[in-house]
Amino acid sequence: MTTRRLAMIAAAVEVTAGLALIASPTLFVQLLLRANLTDEGIAVGRVGGFGLLSPGLACWPGSDILTRQSVSALFTNNILAALFIGYLGISRGFVGFLLWPACVLHALLTVLLAYPAYDAVRRERPGIQFPTIG
Repeated sequence: MTTRRLAMIAAAVEVTAGLALIASPTLFVQLLLRANLTDEGIAVGRVGGFGLLSPGLACWPGSDILTRQSVSALFTNNILAALFIGYLGISRGFVGFLLWPACVLHALLTVLLAYPAYDAVRRERPGIQFPTIG
């Protein structure tokens, strides 16, 4: 899979989650965590949706060259999301219908984005010595 296609998939996941949070934070949180939101939680959920939508659109591969920053941002977002969603499921006991599929999806995207993110940094900073694989 090419880095461009992978970035488009990762960006689509963020855009979809952002739109879902903006449209119905209560439903999104119920499916993900099986938890209820207060009025304040709904407001914060919508702002979180804006926060997912914006970088998802910014990282969407278009006619421009896919940058190191966009690949690194998608990688960072996915590794943090996978770790935090997994933590919520294991330590906090949240068990929404979409919790583990979301965790697995973010973990898979993290693994797939790891080499392109590493390679982008290596190419930009050739003086830095990273261990080679293989």
